[in-house]
Amino acid sequence: MGAFVKLLDLLLFVYFIFIANSIPLLNSQVVLPKYMFPSMLVDLMNWYIQEFGDYLASEKPHFFVGLVWLELLFSWPLCVLSLYAIAAGKSWINTTCLVYGASTITSMVAIISELNGSNRASVKLLLAYYPFLGFAVLAILRGLLPHSGKTISIGKRSDIGRKKRA
Repeated sequence: MGAFVKLLDLLLFVYFIFIANSIPLLNSQVVLPKYMFPSMLVDLMNWYIQEFGDYLASEKPHFFVGLVWLELLFSWPLCVLSLYAIAAGKSWINTTCLVYGASTITSMVAIISELNGSNRASVKLLLAYYPFLGFAVLAILRGLLPHSGKTISIGKRSDIGRKKRA
């Protein structure tokens, strides 16, 4: 079980690095003015919208704007906390992953339902959104698994070189 938890932590760590960057740099362009972003990021977002035909990002329906605000104000901080918890081997990784996964899976069900129900989404667009649903399930699974105290953490000092204080 310990090796599975470590593998899951590694997968989620890479995913959270991606999300920690994409939410403030790309997704937030849906709700914030374009002048706040460098032209390179605006061009990247425009390319994505054209390449994948993401009508939600271009038309900005109210429910989608609300979900992006949820991502920006709630999911992004949880993502950053989860990155820290995995790197430092904190026991509360279960809590942050469970809450992040539940929030993300709820948002993704709404988005994917809209994409499927509208008959406007291409297979390419659906394939761009489905992995987020999968990672949300993995985050929930990580939240339900017990925390292993033997997790190798990044930047944690060993007790061997530490002096005792009286």
